[in-house]
This record gives sequence, C-alpha cells and structure tokens, in this order.
Amino acid sequence: MKIAITTSGDNLASPMDSRFGRAVRFLVYDTDTKGLLLVDNSQNLNAAQGAGIQAAQTVAEAGANVVITGHCGPKAFRVLKAAGIAVYNCEAATVQEALGLFGEGKLLTASNADVEGHWS
Repeated sequence: MKIAITTSGDNLASPMDSRFGRAVRFLVYDTDTKGLLLVDNSQNLNAAQGAGIQAAQTVAEAGANVVITGHCGPKAFRVLKAAGIAVYNCEAATVQEALGLFGEGKLLTASNADVEGHWS
C-alpha cells in the first residue's frame, strides 16, 4: 500500500502540512518496501485555482492508495474518491506520527471534504 502524506519536508521526521492542494510536497510511503518517494507540489502553491484537483491527480499518478492530510476541500476530495484513494484527516505534528496513528487504526476515513473550497 502507498500512503501519501502532506508535508513541507523531505523525511519521516518532517512536519505535516495541514493543506492538501497547496501542500509543498507529498511524501509517499510504501508499506510493502518501506520506501519513500517525494512528490513535488510546488506548481500548486500559488495557483490561482485548481490546486486541489491538480494535487489529487498528482497523488493518483504517484500510485497512492491513501492520503493523510490536515484538510481536504470538496473538489480534491471528489477527484481522490473517484480514483479510489481513501482520505484521512489528521492533526499529527510529523509524518512519522501520522503514519503511526494510521498503522494503529486511530485515524478515521473521511466521508467528505472537511473544508469549503478555496473559491466557494
């Protein structure tokens, strides 16, 4: 399973980024190989619109099965759901803490977006 976590850093000790669409990058952790893949999201940091949709497509292209993020808007959530990617909202301080909470079954699958769209 591949788990994409929003972050501003480049390793497991890095802080989580609470934003999905405008996160600096995604750290994709492969639970089978224990490998890490960093996926840049800088193209969406200052996007006028569509950041969530583009970020969702980027995560899907990286092969993620799960996204762990602080918050996810409605358009991004729809794209992730359509791609079969489960979303988990989490307020963990670090990527490692978020992975630990997920592994312990302490995170709940989001049933919908938890914030309004940027342009609502």
